[in-house]
Formats: sequence, C-alpha cells, structure tokens
Amino acid sequence: MDDNITLVVTISLIIMFSPFFAKFLKLPTTPIEIILGSLLGYVGFIHNEHLFDIVAELGFLYLMFIAGTEINLKNVLKTPRSLINKVLLYLIILYAFSIAFAIYFDLGKIFMVLLPLISVGLVATLSKEYGKTSWLELSMTAGGIGEVVSIGILTITAAALDSGFGLELIKTIFALILFLIFMFILFRAMQLLFWWFPKVSTALMPHDDNKEQDIRLSMGIFFLLVGAMLYLHLELAFGAFLAGIFIPTFFEHKHELPEKLASYGFGFLIPIFFIHIGSSFNLEALAMNGLISKAIMIALIMIAMRVISSLVFIKELGLIDSILMGLSHSMPLTLLIAMATLAYSANSIDQLHYFAFILAALFQVISVMIVIKLVNNYKKAKELA
Repeated sequence: MDDNITLVVTISLIIMFSPFFAKFLKLPTTPIEIILGSLLGYVGFIHNEHLFDIVAELGFLYLMFIAGTEINLKNVLKTPRSLINKVLLYLIILYAFSIAFAIYFDLGKIFMVLLPLISVGLVATLSKEYGKTSWLELSMTAGGIGEVVSIGILTITAAALDSGFGLELIKTIFALILFLIFMFILFRAMQLLFWWFPKVSTALMPHDDNKEQDIRLSMGIFFLLVGAMLYLHLELAFGAFLAGIFIPTFFEHKHELPEKLASYGFGFLIPIFFIHIGSSFNLEALAMNGLISKAIMIALIMIAMRVISSLVFIKELGLIDSILMGLSHSMPLTLLIAMATLAYSANSIDQLHYFAFILAALFQVISVMIVIKLVNNYKKAKELA
C-alpha cells in the first residue's frame, strides 16, 4: 500500500513540475517527463503496477487521438494532386533509405519498419511556437498521410510479430482492408448527411453547450473505434487516430474543440504514458557496451533520411523551409517507442536495440528542437539582411 501511495505522489509531482523544468531548460515537456520517469524509477519511487500500465496505455491511445484531431480529412482531400504525388514520392524515398540502411548496417528487417515512422504528435507543438508557416502546414499534410501509412504498417507488423507470417496475418490484413472500406463508406455517408442536413452537426455539438456534449461525443467516438479495433484484433492506436480525424472533419464549427481535448490530454493522461516509458528505461543500461553509439547512429540516420527526402518539396518551399519540414518529421517519439516496445516484446530486437531506440527518440526530440530553432533564426536573420 505504501508503495502505491509513493507511486501516485511521484507521478503527481512529475506532472505538476515538468513544465517548470521544461521552461527552465528550454525543452519540450515530453522528454523532461521521460527523463524524470527514468530517474525516479531508478531510485525506486516508480514501480510496475497494473493500474499504472492501463492508464499509461490509455494515455498513448489518447495521444494518437489528439494527433488525429490535427488532420481535417476534407482539407487533405482538397490537396492538389501534384502535391499528393510529391508526398507519396517523399514517403517512397524514406522507405527506400530505410531498406538501404537496414541492409547496409545489417540491422534486421524490423528496422525497415522502424526507421521511416512518421508521427505528427510533436509537429503540433511546433505550430504553437512558430505559428502557421508554409513548411509547418505542408508538414502537417505530409505528416498526416505519413502517419496513416505508419500506423497501417504498425498494425500489420504487430499482427505479424504476434502470429507470424501465416493465415492469421492474412486475416488481419483482410480485416484491416474491410475496416478501411467501411470507414470510407461511413465518411461519405456522414458527408452527405451533414451536407443535406447541416443542422445535425450543431445539434450533436451545439455552439452554446452547457452539458459538455462536444467532449462526451468525442469520447464516445474515441472509445467506439478503440472497441472496434479490439473486436477486429487490430492495432488500437489506429482506431484512436481515426477517431481523432472525425472531430475536425465533421465538426468544423467547434474550432476550439481540438485544443480543449488536447489540454485535457496533455494535462493528465499523456504525461502518465511518457512517465511510464521513462520508468521502463533502466538507467544502468547506459553502461551497456555500444548503447550510446547505437542510439546516436539511429538518431542521425533517421534525421538525415528525412532531411534528404524532404528536398522533393524544394520547389514549393525553398531549401531552408524544406529542411525545416524534414526536421519536423524527425521526432516520431510516440510511434517509435510504441513500435520498438512491440518489437522487443516479440523478441524481434534485443534489449540493447530496444534501449537504443528509446534513447535515440530522446536524442532526436532534444537535438531537432534545438536545430529547428537555429535554422529558423538563421532564416529570419537572412530575411532581415
């Protein structure tokens, strides 16, 4: 009982004081939460507890939900065909680099999936600092498509790791295709419904809402799609991500809702997920032979391949903004850690590489945030000159 009290108090203190440390160190709050989780886990203030594991898992799913709320599917579908082709070329180059690196460094097949992962979770935090810039808007569009691809591959890979390359995997792929077809039909049906009866969206989420209907409906969509994933034995994160896309796509009149949902998540559930990740990282592992060098190598490869691939947008953005866009995709923290955890649980990577991926994810966030600031300052100085 005393251990559980210590755990609850420690998590509470990390949630409360992480923003102050982040402000002092001029870093995002996320890596601070992971580092504090690791440090306090090492000294014994945080330990494994079933309820802690469940809430952390819910925090991860909610983070995927919030990432989905950054994407308005109607706007993505309005993206010019030429730009969509460039986004697809960007992703193809990323995966080509990934396959080449995995073969050259003899890293194993799972690295072909891990290295090109894209997540828009931390791209959203950049927009708060840098505003609506052309490179960030394109980053969100390309990142949204990339994240759908990443989560789709994550779903298939999770099934392959769980059941092998057999009948079960074929069933999973078939279930995923059927689910995507169903979601497409549902999307079109809702589009027609709200077009013919525009008052339906405001009835579901009224402007003057004193019963928090918007939050209730959002949570309902979130849990329904997570439940659907559970029933179909698909990756839960995929359902959470699709649930998030529903919010800005069909309830555009509730402009403040994504921010409202994000405030709740980043203030409570999501930090618990990052603290849990930190506590699972054993600081003694830093003494493992070759860990730091492997983590740095993975981080540098992942950053370099995105920056080089982003040069396909040089015509639309120019050189500096293309580099900034590539850098913004170099922090797939949540998906990278989630995928590395899946791979480690299925014995597809050893403990050394699992810890290397967690460390690389931290290196990426800290270094990329600093480099983006430096490049952006250089760009501003060049414009003023």
